[in-house]
Amino acid sequence: MVLCYSRMMYVEFTVSQTMEHFLACHQHAFEFFGGSPTKVMVDNLKSAVLTRVLGEAPVFNPKYLDFATHCGCPIAPCHVGKGNEKGRVENGVGSVKKPCLAGLELPDFSALHPAARQWLDTVANVRLHSETREKPVQAWHTERPYLRSLPMHPFDIATVAQVRASRQCRLTLDTNRSAVPAHYAGQALTLKTSPDRLCLSHGDTLIARHTRRDDRLQDVEAPDHPQPLLEQRKKARAHQLFLRFLALSPRAEASDLTWEERRLHPHHHVRKIVALSDIDDPQTVARAIEDALTYAAFSSEYIANLLEQRARFTPEARA
Repeated sequence: MVLCYSRMMYVEFTVSQTMEHFLACHQHAFEFFGGSPTKVMVDNLKSAVLTRVLGEAPVFNPKYLDFATHCGCPIAPCHVGKGNEKGRVENGVGSVKKPCLAGLELPDFSALHPAARQWLDTVANVRLHSETREKPVQAWHTERPYLRSLPMHPFDIATVAQVRASRQCRLTLDTNRSAVPAHYAGQALTLKTSPDRLCLSHGDTLIARHTRRDDRLQDVEAPDHPQPLLEQRKKARAHQLFLRFLALSPRAEASDLTWEERRLHPHHHVRKIVALSDIDDPQTVARAIEDALTYAAFSSEYIANLLEQRARFTPEARA
């Protein structure tokens, strides 16, 4: 973005051209300039102009029109194919591509904006401009009083959409998969998208918030999101294990009730006894359960000891 009088320039790099990024760049530029201009000249990109028919008034994107109205800067779109009408910006693109970016080595994308800001402060806005014969930063002090004050409350640039979480508790945006709490799998949700974060709501309840990432094909999950699903699966496995235990002997339930009364951690004993039935004959394990009840010895360790003793004195063991 370039101010017409002073040629003061603002540059920002993004990895997306969505509406929230487009408006965020405007907001950052106005903050950089210290106010909004009396009008904004744009070309006919869809984020600004939906349709442009010769001889008719342009149809503006409603979101962009609301933003411009909020900031008090009317939109002045160029004529179709007349990008030269905003030549100050077009000329600046060449300056960004060559003096700013040419030969620049950066570790990652996050380092690009600070590098561009340094270029603005040390080169672009302090050079002697070939047209005005002034340094943009000096002419900007003359132009700044004519800029309009920014609104007290910034415009909400976030984009809102209705989405549905997958059965894997995920929502895909920009090829990245963001998790939602397990019990919202497959449900209709509201997604509020900002340049720096994603917010997911169910009705009026905020259920997830994620940082929006510049990289791609990532899986983003909060540590507590899968917990209810893991607990549900754990309970299901415990229930299946208990059913296998009850199937071993008609008197198995009596053991469980005794463990409950004596607070002997029934799940511990059930798991061990079922494991014994996988190793030994289930009928032998059932008999050991009944004998243990007869002698009022209820632990899984006692049942394991019975099975071991009987194995020693069977004909097969002596042979």
